[in-house]
Amino acid sequence: MILKSLKESRRLLLVTHVRPDGDAIGSILALGRGLSLMGKTVRLYNESPIPAIFRFLPGIEQIVSDPGPLSDYDTAVALDCSDLSRVGGLADAVSRIPTLINIDHHLTNTGFGAHQMIDPAASSTGELVYQILMDLGIAIDSAMAYAIYTAIFTDTGSFLFQNTNPKAFYICGRMVELGVNSYTVAQKLFATYSLGRLKLLNMVLDTIQISRNGKLSVMYLTQEMLRETETSVDDINGLVNYAKHIEDVQVAVLIQESQRLPGGGDRSHYHVSLRSNGPVDVAAIAESYGGGGHSGAAAYTTYTSLAEIKKNVFRLSDIF
Repeated sequence: MILKSLKESRRLLLVTHVRPDGDAIGSILALGRGLSLMGKTVRLYNESPIPAIFRFLPGIEQIVSDPGPLSDYDTAVALDCSDLSRVGGLADAVSRIPTLINIDHHLTNTGFGAHQMIDPAASSTGELVYQILMDLGIAIDSAMAYAIYTAIFTDTGSFLFQNTNPKAFYICGRMVELGVNSYTVAQKLFATYSLGRLKLLNMVLDTIQISRNGKLSVMYLTQEMLRETETSVDDINGLVNYAKHIEDVQVAVLIQESQRLPGGGDRSHYHVSLRSNGPVDVAAIAESYGGGGHSGAAAYTTYTSLAEIKKNVFRLSDIF
């Protein structure tokens, strides 16, 4: 039904979650370009600023923060969203677009939309987008190849995470055959750091605490740290993995103080990222706090204090 709906649609709005990662960005770019090549009118929307590290991707400027009148669209496609609320402030309005398609790989997906393609066995949403493009008979060009490769490469943690599967390697191999320079992608995403990022890393590493049983590591990052190092949210990417790589640690947590919301007064809120090294399903933990993700990587947002979050997080080590 998804293929039929995409073929019949004329004006499509493609959306993905706030604070987009490489899988979200790569998926929306690849599917958007593919549908455009079919003659569709397509707009790519995200509420959040796009991280600077993804600016090398062809067509990145087409992701806009203003979708225009939503009444213009006959179809909306939500990519990499476990719940439609992850789209942000326009979620309710997007839900009223006549046809809503849900493409995702998160186990915690709520099954929203008229048509769904949800496969928790997939490495990434980018893997699902590749399959859709193949089924639509679209020839993948260099721009789509870079987007798909980036989606899979980032969501598998450069092929280090447990969600790395044979299809991820196969698809990325195909994308290299189609012109992707894997060295360039790796350098852009994981091997080029500003001096400010290194200073920020030093500060964040200094906050690491380990649970008494040694299986949980926790670190935090504040807005003051970002100001002092003259860095931005772009520089946070991947920091949680340093805590994850500590010997014997099964779950790593990064507690990030977010910018105050407009009209929110002095109320702080925090983005809590969780990473698992093994049997612990961090998606289940995040879901209990209103978040989501997959078993190896998940997150949630909370409005409690840093001290309260740390207290709750350290209690988790009792179940490992």
